Amino acid sequence: MSSIPVTTWSLEQTSPADLLPAVAPGGDVRIVRAEVPSPEFSRFLYASVGGDIQWIDRLGWSHARWREHLDRPGVETWVAYERGTPAGYVELEAQDEGAVEIVYFGLLPGFRGRRIGGHLLSYGTARAWDLAERWPGRTPTKRVWLHTCSLDGEHAMDNYRRRGFKLFDTEVRTQPDVPTPGPWPGAYPA
Repeated sequence: MSSIPVTTWSLEQTSPADLLPAVAPGGDVRIVRAEVPSPEFSRFLYASVGGDIQWIDRLGWSHARWREHLDRPGVETWVAYERGTPAGYVELEAQDEGAVEIVYFGLLPGFRGRRIGGHLLSYGTARAWDLAERWPGRTPTKRVWLHTCSLDGEHAMDNYRRRGFKLFDTEVRTQPDVPTPGPWPGAYPA
């Protein structure tokens, strides 16, 4: 199996004032927290959003592993819907010392390029900043961070920077060049 170089960029905000919200898209777009942990729904979002950009690390997770992850205090999934159809999601994870990571963020391929991504990232980042309000006992958020890589969508880095995220680390590694799995085999054209 061949391998490919992958650049990973880590970005952060250190104050709620860093957030530069995007304009909300027109039409019927809503963002709702998935408050009932659902391994099936979370795996659907993960596989559907990341299927064409080599999100593979969670594909082998069992139902129990998904449940364990989703049941952790401070893990939240916020889902964007367009006219009632899931369009994308952002997954937040509270960490020690007031940090919140945007662990996953993205749109299903059919919803990209329609101004939903900037709005969803803005909304998700704002929810990262106020996450402690929903989880009694958590330290108030002092830092929101994420990482993106050269396999992500071509507009990902620009979106993060337009929302006020600042680069704090860059790393280059090689990884196996795996076929794009899609949400199921053969979902995307070759």
